[in-house]
Amino acid sequence: MRRFVKKFYLAIILLFLYLPIAVLIIQSFNAGKSRAKWEGFSFRWYEALFKDEAIMKALYITLAIAVLAAVAATILGTLAAIGIHAMKKRPQSVMMTITNLPMTMPDIVTGISLMLLFTFSRIERGFMTMLFAHITFNTPYVILSVMPKLKQMNKHTYEAALDLGATPTYALFHVILPEIREGVVTGMLLAFTLSLDDFVISYFTTSPMVQNLSTLIYSKARIGIEPSLNALSALMFLSLLILLLIINRRSGKVKKA
Repeated sequence: MRRFVKKFYLAIILLFLYLPIAVLIIQSFNAGKSRAKWEGFSFRWYEALFKDEAIMKALYITLAIAVLAAVAATILGTLAAIGIHAMKKRPQSVMMTITNLPMTMPDIVTGISLMLLFTFSRIERGFMTMLFAHITFNTPYVILSVMPKLKQMNKHTYEAALDLGATPTYALFHVILPEIREGVVTGMLLAFTLSLDDFVISYFTTSPMVQNLSTLIYSKARIGIEPSLNALSALMFLSLLILLLIINRRSGKVKKA
């Protein structure tokens, strides 16, 4: 009986979480505009989606920000993780605490603080400020992904490479990075996914002239939900789901390694 109750409770939770998304995906194929009446199966709103210049521009900005932020955060996060790993135990513990703080803070706090920083520095908000913001909140996640692989690596391997005549740069690219490659790739995929999914920080660090998909959907939703937004949301959900499945699979391999 207890086992049945646990399974039933889990089913109710999953139904509560995913039923609205399922309805949204189904409605994206509704031929009519009504959300209360099914008027036939159609790809009408997907065609309208790809013909909407504002959405296509927002999609381009979203992908550009996500790719650039993921690459930059991966480079910074990997180098930072290597540096932190080389520290002694107490300084390493302090640095990891500092690194984890941005991940525990609410997004609205991070967004407002970055907005105030850009305003104080007299930097006009737009593409670059949103990119810097995404790099800022993505970097700690990369560090968190790379650190376990560094701890698994033999700490004498790097020293042995130096003793054999390798330069620090050569040892970094040919000894350390191959050992932690799984963690680096996982961190990059995670950073890319988080950048695609972000709304709050993007909202506070950009201008109305430069919008990614999340801020564009918010601005359009204030006027009224267009059926093409159902199609857009369905595609975003499926894309993020695929990315998260890839990340989880790679994370599982990292833990087993």
